[in-house]
Amino acid sequence: MTSFNVIGFGALNVDTLLKVDKIAGAEDESFIHDYGEACGGSAANTIVGLARLGCKVGFIGKVADDPQGNLQVDCFKAEGVNTDGIIHAPKGKSGVCFGFIDKKGARALYINPGVNDNIEFRELQANYITDTQFLHISSFVGEKSFRTQKKLMSFLPDTVKVSFDPGALYAQKGLAAIEPLIQNSYIMMPNLAELELLTGETDIPKGAALLLQMGAKIVVVKLGAKGCYVTNGTEKRTIEPFKVSVVDTTGAGDAFNAGFLYGLLHNKPLFECGRLGNFVASRSVTKMGARDGLIYEKDLAMT
Repeated sequence: MTSFNVIGFGALNVDTLLKVDKIAGAEDESFIHDYGEACGGSAANTIVGLARLGCKVGFIGKVADDPQGNLQVDCFKAEGVNTDGIIHAPKGKSGVCFGFIDKKGARALYINPGVNDNIEFRELQANYITDTQFLHISSFVGEKSFRTQKKLMSFLPDTVKVSFDPGALYAQKGLAAIEPLIQNSYIMMPNLAELELLTGETDIPKGAALLLQMGAKIVVVKLGAKGCYVTNGTEKRTIEPFKVSVVDTTGAGDAFNAGFLYGLLHNKPLFECGRLGNFVASRSVTKMGARDGLIYEKDLAMT
């Protein structure tokens, strides 16, 4: 019996979110309606989502001894996330992200990674990482932490299933660069743009099939307002979304990941896992920020 259902491994960024009239281009201007600050990071958002759904969760990441780092740890503790795997850097700055969200909920993100990009393999706690059913991985900006994630794949026991959300940063690296992560993934969860970037395929089933051929056991393609596509090679399903009024899409994919992993942890069939992912994501976009719209286990009765 493992201590954790899921442990996350990814960047920790404090998000400054600005609600703008429009996302300005070069030499353009816009204005700010409202702004706020919140804890973020892709894998971190998914882990908080799972904590709210009643799962036993922990996290591996790196923060500095500064207000942003302290805020990240405090946010996790308030949500019931175990923080024993977080590395505290004696120097440097914690990661921050500036997000601009327009009136339709579309967004543009600018990341200053700080100490996120300096995680070395020797800093990881082997007993912590292997004491879980799933290890959920998301991207880093820099190469050092990325190489640490890839190296870790060779040391994971078969009892730990890898859940991998590549994000745009890792999708831009290309298939060859992230192949060690794909090969070891029990489940891979790109969005449509990332799938096309990685595989060159505009045909979703063909792109997903390529990732399965590389070693992933399950591929889920997040389609935003069109729901999701799920396959394990045998089952192939497009699952309709839940219709809601969108306020902010920040963290919608992370919320989807939480819902889908919750389904897997409870031995739900793929269709039901996808439906749970869609539902959790649909509720997350009705509020500003990546975490304010994350639901609790009792709210799943609405599905």
